[in-house]
Amino acid sequence: MTPTTPAAEPDLLYSEDEDALRAAVRALLADRCGPATVLAALETGRPYDPELWRSLTSEIGAAGLLVPEKFGGQGAGPREAAVVLEELGRAVAPVPYLTSAVLAVTALLGCDTDRTEVAGPLADLAEGRTVGALAVPLPTAPGGTGPATVRADADGALTGRVTSVADAAGAGLLLVPAEGPDGPALYAVDTAADGVCTEPVTPLDLTRPLAHVVFEGAPGRPLARGERARAAVERALRTGAGLLASEQLGLAEWCLTETVRYTGERTQFGRPIGSFQALKHRMAALWLDVASARAAARNAADALAGDGPDAPVAVAVAQAYCAPVAVRAAEECIQLHAGIGMTWEHPAHLYLKRAKTDELALGTPGRHRDALATLVDLAAP
Repeated sequence: MTPTTPAAEPDLLYSEDEDALRAAVRALLADRCGPATVLAALETGRPYDPELWRSLTSEIGAAGLLVPEKFGGQGAGPREAAVVLEELGRAVAPVPYLTSAVLAVTALLGCDTDRTEVAGPLADLAEGRTVGALAVPLPTAPGGTGPATVRADADGALTGRVTSVADAAGAGLLLVPAEGPDGPALYAVDTAADGVCTEPVTPLDLTRPLAHVVFEGAPGRPLARGERARAAVERALRTGAGLLASEQLGLAEWCLTETVRYTGERTQFGRPIGSFQALKHRMAALWLDVASARAAARNAADALAGDGPDAPVAVAVAQAYCAPVAVRAAEECIQLHAGIGMTWEHPAHLYLKRAKTDELALGTPGRHRDALATLVDLAAP
C-alpha cells in the first residue's frame, strides 16, 4: 500500500503582513467610511464610493491581491483578500471588492492568462482602472449555475438576460457565461458597448446594488470555452463564497463590539444594562458564535490559499455557519439597542441588511449544508 501524505494543518492565525494590511485598511475606512458617511452615500444614488475605491486600489493595492505581479497585481492570495473583506464587512463599505477583486479576478485567472484578451482585463482590474462583475445572479452557489440564460452566435454577439447581478450598474467590464455555438463559453463585454442595458433594481442592502443585465446583440470577446469556461466560473463562485464568510465575520464582530459598548453605557435602574444577567448571557453566547465563525472563515481562506482537495468542504462549512451568525449578531445588535437601534440614523440597520443579503449571496446556508453532506458522503435522514 502506498503511504499517503497527511494534509497540512490549517493555519488560522494572522501573519505579520496580514496584520499590517488590516491596520492599513482599517485606518483608511475609519477616515473615509464612517457610519455617517455610508448613510449619506446611500442617498446619492451612486453604485459605489469612487473615492474610497480609488484609495483602496491605488494607495493600498487591495484590488490586485489575487492577481500575480506580472499582471500588475500584488501576488498575494485568498488569506490577504479575506483580511480586506473582514474590514470591509466591519464598515459595510459601499465598494465592489467582492464582485470585482474576487469574483471577476478569479474567473479571469481560470482562463488562459497568456492571452492578451485575459491579461489586459486582469491588469485593469488589479490597478483599479476599471471595475468588473461576473454576470451571474447574486444567489448563485458553487455548483449551481444551471443552464446559461445568454446565447452567443458565431461572431460573439450575445443575446439574453441575467437577473440580480451585484455591482453591475457600476461596472465597466462584465464577464458573461453564455452558451456558444460549441457549448459553454465565457465572454468579456464592455458595459458601454451597444446592446448592453443594465436595469437597476432596489435591493434590501443599498450598499451592494443589484441590476438586471440585458444583452441584445452585444459584442463579446471570448475568454474561454468548454470545460475551461465552466471551471473558471465555478472556481470564482467557490472562492467568492469562501471569502464572503470573512465579510460576514467582520460584520458580526462590529455588531458584537457595538452592542457591548452600548450596553456598558446605557443605564437603567441606576446601573448599566449590560450588567443584567440575561443580557450578559446573550452577549456571551454571541461571542462564542463569533469566535467559532472566525475559525470557520479563516479555515476557508487558508484552504483556498492552499488550493487543496478539502477547499470545497471548508467553503461549505464556512458559509453554512457564518451566514446565520452574521444575521443573529445584527438582530441582537438592533434588539439590545432598543428604540435607537430602529432608527435610520443609527447604522445598525445597514448591518442587518448586509447580513440578510449575504445570507442569500452565493448560496444559502441550507444550500451549502446540502453540498457539505454530498462532499463528505453523509446520507440524508
